[in-house]
Amino acid sequence: MLTPSLTFIGKPACHLCEEARTVVAEVVDGLAADGVAVTVEDRSILDEPDLDVRWHDDIPVVLIGTALHDRWHVDAARLRADLLAAADVERPAG
Repeated sequence: MLTPSLTFIGKPACHLCEEARTVVAEVVDGLAADGVAVTVEDRSILDEPDLDVRWHDDIPVVLIGTALHDRWHVDAARLRADLLAAADVERPAG
């Protein structure tokens, strides 16, 4: 099993960022309870000018590895499925 990495890009006082952070935390916590670890890095466009230039109009942004997963809104079921796939965990059929 691999340990996928998730990068959350947002900024303080952003209501969409707070909503997305909640979804990410719930999914990551649920996976941890199932024995699947995920490395999470939280970055702010206010602290990193390069991120601001690249992602300013798209936050919140969720990357799995280096690939864009979501922007603006995070779908919990899709995030869970993609993190399981990144961890190389077989999901039950159905």
